[in-house]
Amino acid sequence: MQFQFSTAPKIIFGPGTAKAIPDHVSRMGRRACLVTGSRPEQFQWLMDSLEHNGFQLQLIFVKGEPDTVFISECAAKARSQSCDMVIAIGGGSVLDAGKALAALLTNSRDVLDYLEVVGKGLPLENRPAPLIAVPTTSGTGSEVTSNAVLLSPEHGVKISMRSTDMIPDLAIVDPELTLSMPPNVTAATGLDALTQLMEAFVSRFASPITSPLCREGLSHIARALRTAYTDGADIEARSSMSLASLLSGIVLANARLGAVHGFAAPIGGQFHAPHGNVCAALLPQVMRTNIRALSERAPESPALEAYAETARILTGNSSATTADGIDWVMEICSDLQIPGLAAMGITDKDFPELAEKAARASSMKGNPIELTQAELIKILRRSY
Repeated sequence: MQFQFSTAPKIIFGPGTAKAIPDHVSRMGRRACLVTGSRPEQFQWLMDSLEHNGFQLQLIFVKGEPDTVFISECAAKARSQSCDMVIAIGGGSVLDAGKALAALLTNSRDVLDYLEVVGKGLPLENRPAPLIAVPTTSGTGSEVTSNAVLLSPEHGVKISMRSTDMIPDLAIVDPELTLSMPPNVTAATGLDALTQLMEAFVSRFASPITSPLCREGLSHIARALRTAYTDGADIEARSSMSLASLLSGIVLANARLGAVHGFAAPIGGQFHAPHGNVCAALLPQVMRTNIRALSERAPESPALEAYAETARILTGNSSATTADGIDWVMEICSDLQIPGLAAMGITDKDFPELAEKAARASSMKGNPIELTQAELIKILRRSY
C-alpha cells in the first residue's frame, strides 16, 4: 500500500469566520492582489477593512471562467505592482484564478509552459506567493485543491496548472458567504461536490485517508442538498454543503477523479456550459457504465463495493444496491432541474471528438477502470 496526502496547512471553518481575514493577511504580506467575481461590491466590507488596516490592494475581477490570456495579463500587472500575496474570495473560477496568479507571481514563464496536456507540463520553479482562499459557493472545493483550471481558447479545452505547492496557505470556509447563492447555482455546485466525492471514493487512487472523508461528505450531501436548494437561508444546510464541498476538494487533490471530469474538461471548454450541470448530466451514466465494466472485467475491484456503499449512504437504506444509487442520483438531478447534454448545445456529431479528448484528460487517470471509446460515446448518448 502506497499513497500520499496533501492539504492546506490551515483550514478555518464556520459561520462568521470570514470577518477575520484582515488578521490573517497581516501575517502574509502588505500588498495584496484581491481577486473577486463580477460583483465586487458585495466584498466592499473586506476592501474597506483591509485598506483601513493599511494594506495596499490590487483588484482583479474575474468575469466567467478564467482563461490563459486573462491570467497572463493579470499576473504581469500584479508583478508590476509588487504584489506579495493573493486573497481570492468567490466561486470556483475566482479561486482557480487566485491559485494561478499566486503561482505566476513567482514563476514568470509563459502560462502554457505549466499547463497539462496542451502545454509542456513543467513544474513550478519557485513556491507560489502566499494565498488565502475564501469560497462563496459549495461545490468545487477549490480552496484546498492543488490545481487551477484554466480555459485555453487556442485549444478549446479546460486544462489545469497543477502542483501541491499551489494548495492555498489558508482556506477560510464561511457558510454565511453561501447564503446568497440562487437555487440553480446551489444545484450545480452541490452536484459537482457530489460527483467529486463519488469519483474520489471509487478512484483507483483512493486511500485509507480519503475514503472516510468521502463517506462523511456524501452523508452531508444526502441530507442537506435538497434543503439548501429549496431553502437557501437554512444555515445548517448551507454549513453541511460547505463542509461537503471542502471534503470533496481535499479528496480530489489526493485521490483524483474519473470519467465525469474527464468529459467535463473538453465539454466545458468547447460549449461553455456550467461545470456542475455537465457533471450532473453525466454522472448517472458514468456510474452505470463503470459498474457494468467493473462487473465484467474487474469483478474483484474495491470500486464496486465503494459504489454499493455510496448507494447505501445516499439512500439511507442499508440494503441499497448500486442500481438504487444510480436511481437516487437521477432523481435528484431531475428534482434540481439539471438539463441533459442536448440543452448545452452538444450534438451526436460531437461525440467522437469529445470521447477522444476525454480519454486523454488527466482526470481520466483516476477512473476505476479504463473505458473503451465505444463505452465513452455510449455515456454521452445516454446523457443526452
